[in-house]
Amino acid sequence: MSLSSSEEKILNSPAALCNMIKRIARQAGDITLDYFEEIGPGDITRKDDNSPVTQADQETEDFIQKALADILPSVPFIGEEAVSAGNAPAITPDQEYFWLVDPLDGTREFIRGGPDFTTNIALIKNGRPVIGVIYAPAIGELYAGCGEGTAVRWLEDTDHEKPITVRRPPREGLTVLSSRGMGNADKQEAFLAGFKVRKLVKRSSSIKMCAIAAGKADLFPRFGPTCEWDTAAAEAILNAAGGLITDAFGKPLLYGGREPGWYNPDFIAASFPWFEETQA
Repeated sequence: MSLSSSEEKILNSPAALCNMIKRIARQAGDITLDYFEEIGPGDITRKDDNSPVTQADQETEDFIQKALADILPSVPFIGEEAVSAGNAPAITPDQEYFWLVDPLDGTREFIRGGPDFTTNIALIKNGRPVIGVIYAPAIGELYAGCGEGTAVRWLEDTDHEKPITVRRPPREGLTVLSSRGMGNADKQEAFLAGFKVRKLVKRSSSIKMCAIAAGKADLFPRFGPTCEWDTAAAEAILNAAGGLITDAFGKPLLYGGREPGWYNPDFIAASFPWFEETQA
């Protein structure tokens, strides 16, 4: 990949680029919201792995891909639907930059009429997410981060953006997040036995990790299949807010399709270095 001088200038201004991505995410989220209000059984099909996909997924991804290409035409685009269709470009280990996008994270939530679905856009640099934007159009919340101390939350109701940061683990115990319908409950229970848990809250999509970034929750252990586009934007935001995502051994996640299907390992999202507590 050879970047033009104008592209290099954009990439060297992460805050300005993040603002561009926020606008794209809000526009993309509005597409999904239009479908959300009118979705019917005929709008749903199945992928090879039997997971659901809607016309909203594809139309939103197409919009995001074009909008990002207008800004940085040389940066490869990896989207969930392109990967599923076998149309995604190959990402080599020496690829410096690429986009990693989930146009509609939480499709099952979307289909059942729940509000916890999001549009996730991340910029990856050398295998790590450096900019992340997540928009939840049905609840009117947008989260973004582009480096340490830059995490923000925007609320549609007030049209106002505020800085966010993770909180210290409360003395009375942790608020732990869990995916709706997640398997491997035994693994989760065994992992949580090492922590003082106050309550367990079930939510869908990457909005869970945004809640940690905003200081509303503390821990999200995920033992089960996810893909890189499910975590990349959230990790950029969580890192910017002072939190972290690691694999189940406390090691950083790496992005770039190293596993077939772009699958993640089991991972832990937290407001604190959780692995230090389990080793204490």
